[in-house]
Order: sequence, then C-alpha cells, then structure tokens
Amino acid sequence: MSFDNAKYPTLALASTVQELRLLPKESLPKLCDELRQYLLDSVSRSSGHFASGLGVVELTVALHYVYNTPFDHLVWDVGHQAYPHKILTGRRDRIGTIRQKNGLHPFPWRDESEYDVLSVGHSSTSISAGLGLAVAAEKEGKGRRTACIIGDGAITAGMAFEAMNHAGDISADLLVILNDNEMSISENVGALNNHLAQILSGKIYSRLRESGKKVLTGLPPIKELVRRTEEHLKGMVVPGTLFEELGFNYIGPIDGHDVLALVHTLSNMRNLKGPQFLHVMTKKGKGYAPAEKDPITWHAVPKFDPASGSLPESKPGLPTYSKIFGDWLCEMAASEPKLLAITPAMREGSGMVRFSRDYPQCYFDVAIAEQHAVTFAAGLAIGGYHPVVAIYSTFLQRAYDQLIHDVAIQKLPVMFAIDRGGIVGADGQTHQGAFDIAYLRCIPNLVIMTPSDENECRLMLYTGYHHREGPSAVRYPRGTGIGANFQTLNTLPLGKGQVKQRGEKLAILNFGTLLTEARIAAEKLNATLVDMRFVKPLDEELVMEMAASHEALITLEEGAIKGGAGSGVNELLMAKRRPLPVLNLGLPDEFIPQGTQEEIRQDYLLDAEGIQQQIASWLAQ
Repeated sequence: MSFDNAKYPTLALASTVQELRLLPKESLPKLCDELRQYLLDSVSRSSGHFASGLGVVELTVALHYVYNTPFDHLVWDVGHQAYPHKILTGRRDRIGTIRQKNGLHPFPWRDESEYDVLSVGHSSTSISAGLGLAVAAEKEGKGRRTACIIGDGAITAGMAFEAMNHAGDISADLLVILNDNEMSISENVGALNNHLAQILSGKIYSRLRESGKKVLTGLPPIKELVRRTEEHLKGMVVPGTLFEELGFNYIGPIDGHDVLALVHTLSNMRNLKGPQFLHVMTKKGKGYAPAEKDPITWHAVPKFDPASGSLPESKPGLPTYSKIFGDWLCEMAASEPKLLAITPAMREGSGMVRFSRDYPQCYFDVAIAEQHAVTFAAGLAIGGYHPVVAIYSTFLQRAYDQLIHDVAIQKLPVMFAIDRGGIVGADGQTHQGAFDIAYLRCIPNLVIMTPSDENECRLMLYTGYHHREGPSAVRYPRGTGIGANFQTLNTLPLGKGQVKQRGEKLAILNFGTLLTEARIAAEKLNATLVDMRFVKPLDEELVMEMAASHEALITLEEGAIKGGAGSGVNELLMAKRRPLPVLNLGLPDEFIPQGTQEEIRQDYLLDAEGIQQQIASWLAQ
C-alpha cells in the first residue's frame, strides 16, 4: 500500500532514522501513536507477526533516536518484534510485503538492510552476538556502541545466561535491554518468568523482609501493606540482584511505553562503561485492545479487519498434523499413566493446548530451552517414564548433542514428535525443516519414521511410543492431512515399507507426505510407487527387490538431498554392488527462502508436475 502522508504527518517526517533524530523530543509520543496505527493498518492487510511489534513501538523509537544506527549496533532477539524497526529503517513502504515470496523477510535479515546486524529467526542469540560486536568495537576504538533487545521468554535459554556470565567477566561495554512483557508466544514458565522476581533470595531482600516483620509485629492493620511491600520488594530488588551478580549494572524496571523517559534513560546509559542491564516493562499488543487482552492469539495473524476487533474464523477443514498429534497425545494419556509430554515453549504451535489442560500433571513446558528439554526427557526415561518431546524440526537442531549423548548413546526410549518437517513457508530460511532427516539419519540406535498421511502419523506415533529399545522420531509437516480414515492404533513392523502401486521400469521410493504428489507422477509415468515409511531402519529387502525388477529408482523426500533418505538408498546399492541409476529428489544444497508452501514446492519442482518434469528430463539425459 502507498504511504499516506496526511494520515501519518509525524511518521512522514521520519522516513529514515536520520530524519527521526532531527525531530524535537516533544513530537516522539505523537510519532509512536502514528507508528502503532501504521503497523496495525499494514499487518491487518498483509498478515504477519503483530502483538510483539505493538509492544515495542516506544522502545524502538527511543533506541533509534538515541543510538547512532547503523554505526551503533542494535541486535534484536527472535525478530517477531522488529516490524517497527523495519518501518523506521527505510522499509516503511514495503512492510506490506513481509513474509511473502520476494517480500520483506519476517525477521531481521543481514542481506536486507545494514540496520539488521544479525539475521535472527530463533531466540536467545542477541547477547552472545552483541558481546562479540562489543568486543570488536572496543578493538576498533571508534566509539561504536552495542545494544541487545531480548524478551522475557527468550532470556530463559541457557545461551542468554552463558553470554551474560561472559560479558560480566570481561566487562565489555554492552547494553542488554530486557523487554519484559510477562508474555512470550506461550505463557512463560519457570522461576525466571514470574516477573523475573523469585529467581534469587538476595541477601538485601531477606534482610529487608526480616527487619520489616520485626518492626511491624503486632500491628494487624498494617498486614496488607506489609504483604504489598513484600511483593514490591520481590519485584524491585530480586531481578536486580541476579543481574548484578552476573556483573551487570542493573537499572529498572522502567515503563516501556513512556518514550520520553526511555530516551532520557537510554541517553544516560549509552555512554556508561561496562555491561549495563535495562529492565523495561511493556505490554504485548499495546494500543490495540483485542491484542492486549489475548496476545497469544494475536501473536501472528492472517489478514483481518481492525475495526471488527476479531480475526477471521478459520474455515472448517481437514485437521492439521499438530492437532492430530495433540489428539493422539490425549487419547494415549487416558490409558498410559507413564506418558509425559515436553515442549520447549511451543504449546500452541505443537497442538498441546488441550493436553496441557486435561493432563497438567503429565505436561511440561520447559520454556525456550531445547537442550534442557531433551536431557530432561532422558532423566524421565531413566526414571521409568515414557517421555514424548514435541519439538519443531529446526528447534531440535539446538539440542543435537543432547540427542546423541544423553539419549541415543544410552538407548533411552524417548520419542521425538518432530513438527514442521520439510517446507514451512512464510518464516523463511531459519524455520524450513530441511535438515532433520539428514542430521538424524547418522545417529545410531534411532528409529526414524516419515508418515505419508495423518493415519500413518498416528500409527507411527503409537509405534514410536511403544518402542522401548531406544529413541524414535516421527517427522511430520506443517499443514493439514489429506482426509485419510483412521485405523485402530497398532504398532507397525519396524523398517517395513509398502508398495502402493505397480508399474514398469521406474520405481519411486517415497519418504513422507509428498506421497500424494508422487502418486500422480507415478500414474503418468507408469512407475511403481513405494511408501518407504521408515528412513531408519531402511527396508533393505524392499529396496533390493525394486532394484532387481526396475531399470532405475527415484527417491523422494521433502528435505535436504545431501545426507537425506535418498542417500541411504544410494549407500545400500553401493554396499550391495548393485549399480543402478538413481535420481534423488528433494531440497537442493541451499537455504530455502520464504513463500507459501505451495509456491516453494512449485519453485523446487516438488509438486506432481515438477516431480514428473524432473524425472522426464533425467531420463532424457
């Protein structure tokens, strides 16, 4: 949409951050109002992340007003909150293209703008990167400053504390801003998130509390005041104590929606030496009542009518794989007292809302701490329970060592329900589930299953859950099933595929939910179609049978070709000295950009027509 100068007269004067810094301080509250309205107008037309951006409008304006960006470095964490930053840094007129094919990237992206210092899609990386930038700036000696903006959900990750521990140790000139809205995507959990206040029983707080009790003993009317003062002390003293212990100069908490106070505070802090920590209290969804009231629902939104105050109702249709997993979990928990389910802060995304309410004693949200999630599951398994770790493909990458060292080596029966396997779509390179088959396939003792539809998904979840000889993984995509009828739950024979239709000359060996597309291509090519089901153990007998009765094999998967399931077929044929032409279809050796799932599959020739086209051109060679 074209920018309306008349509707946003102050924002019109700040099309760059250089122009923003020329504005008188008194005009900043008006600028914030217009920026918030512009964000509402543009995201409601384009879809995208919403509530997070509304919460950081004043903070974003104040940071760019005080810091000399892009010379000074602002490092955003997660990136959901960076829409106002994009609007202020020369991308205002393109914000309507965000998350779309060839549009603005959904997160800060180095290739897009010099103001985006760190490409970031996952969380808890800002302080580590910021510390590196601060050390580099110190060696450079030009007075360049570094500030990191991290949310209260993201700061739960161990990586954030590893970085702060290091920053305090080397006394780097670094500002860490905690954007504390008491609400990340999922409701935060753990001691750190209770307003970050009960993490440490600091000596000051303990002394104040005890002396207060002595002074006020025997004065009943003051009891309520004491309770309130105690809560206030917890909030004011405890978080400061924690960060001071890590070597930071702690300031706050301050109101994150008072832009003038933020400008004043940041101006003072910009030139302080050593590690600084500013605790800012904000409201996610600020300025748009429905998003303030329900920031989880309004975290990422489709196109909507702002005047209505509600999101369009999703059309009833086929269930998503996440819902199928969540329903299966509830069904199992009813008769399996040893089932325990774990998620690293993705309750909604992983389809676990109903399970968390119906079986709260069996549900663990460990916050943004994927490494901990996996080793915690290992401990539960050693303790005789049957843990299910629900995790996105790209988030499991963060816990790779734990998966190998703490689960697989010890042959522990932990099941990984891997959501968002394959092409994810609008979130772009950081979220595409391209690598899980390749990075899991080389791990001994691990069973890997790739369901081709929702019924297969349920059967494989059931199979993995009952597999007690070691860990298992069921890898399913983002999006809906195909309407397959559900069979009664039963365990599948390990490592056995199924021939779906017989043809001549060619055999397509399919791994996962591209089976529907493969079926169309197989019919047109008169090819045999096999649903392999298991990446590991591979059905070697079936592969060798196909190799003996066909002139060529085609492997198909929605994942990286290099090291993927197709590579397993190649390795087998080489080991058995069976020279046969094999075409591996999947995702090429590049990071897959944003777009809808349909657009990406079409671009990478993984729809039915593209599969057929790739096979035909290979045969022609």
